[in-house]
Amino acid sequence: MTKKLFEDNVMEKECGAVVENCVPMKSGFGIVLDQTVFFPEGGGQLSDVGWLETEADEKIPVTHVRIKDGIILHEINKELSVGTRVNAVLDWQIRFDHMQQHCGEHLLSYAFWKLFGCDNVGFHMNSEIVTIDLDKAVSLKKIHLAEELANKQIQENKIIRVKWMSHMEAAKLNLRKFNEKITGMLRIVSIEGSDTCTCCGTHPPATGMVGLVKIFHTEKHKEGMRIYFLCGRLALQAITQRLEALAKAARILSVKDEKIAAGVARLSEENRQLKKISHEQDEMLMEYQVRDLLAASHTDARGNICLTVLSDTLTANYAKELAKHLAKIPKAQALIAYAFNGRINYILSLGNQAAGDCRKMLRQINDMLNGQGGGKENFAQGSASVRHGWQELFKKII
Repeated sequence: MTKKLFEDNVMEKECGAVVENCVPMKSGFGIVLDQTVFFPEGGGQLSDVGWLETEADEKIPVTHVRIKDGIILHEINKELSVGTRVNAVLDWQIRFDHMQQHCGEHLLSYAFWKLFGCDNVGFHMNSEIVTIDLDKAVSLKKIHLAEELANKQIQENKIIRVKWMSHMEAAKLNLRKFNEKITGMLRIVSIEGSDTCTCCGTHPPATGMVGLVKIFHTEKHKEGMRIYFLCGRLALQAITQRLEALAKAARILSVKDEKIAAGVARLSEENRQLKKISHEQDEMLMEYQVRDLLAASHTDARGNICLTVLSDTLTANYAKELAKHLAKIPKAQALIAYAFNGRINYILSLGNQAAGDCRKMLRQINDMLNGQGGGKENFAQGSASVRHGWQELFKKII
């Protein structure tokens, strides 16, 4: 059984170890060591990564650490013989990031529990964000108060202790959460004067090392709420990125930082007005275009009024709206084709009294152009790679 050195001293960055087994995996090998400083993924916390250094001066990356059937496997891309002596070395920045996130999660969960009686019913950490799921929805004001309390506990630099005890002893404590189904010896993580709960993860010796907790986003989740946050270095990094983005937006809008929201609102209203004007102009243009198309149309043997539009300047929205307008003409058989972004796009539509099948016509065009698409009997659309002289080709198809 691998000795878990991280349970006794989370600040230990490396250790000597002996390979006890080498297990083939789908990609690489899982190395079993007699002792390790590597935390295996579990309890919502990501695994440590780092290196195994051999006596032959090799530095073999450890890309992931997992527990399988109670055994800790260090995943590497090279086979190592049983008995090989290695130096197991953590990527300390990543370990410290994980400790900051996990301890910050305890502080934030405690704050919601202490202030508002919310239970944390879910915890997940990835390389970009950390989330907790609360069993109750809370207001924005309460979210700010919980964040404030979590950061206050960081500033007070409270001592964090880890203790093993039986489940019977643990049941007597004022734990934030306790699973009565778990028996045997339990690992209890206690923050002085604050959170106490069962936990298998790694935490710094004191809360001050967390740095800060910052909530970035919240959303409704089931009957409660999901809280998105980061702690420490990753929180500072994310805040810096957002501030840079806001400063850039302020420059584009030609406003002060505190006026960005008003500037965006103004821009949004201007955009809405422009879209309205553009839509009205498109409607007028369509009326004239439909009139011109009807004047230039011909009637086929089945009595269909054949209407064709070939263009290099249409937008997708305009083309679809035009197809709908033409389909309102009872006997219309319309074909609209336009080039955009390296593709020839084509739309077929029939009026409610027109004879034919748009799907059949579309298949014929697709076969000729090596295109793709689909639709219904009275409306279909497809596209193909643009080619030189495509309008002349469509005239032949027509």
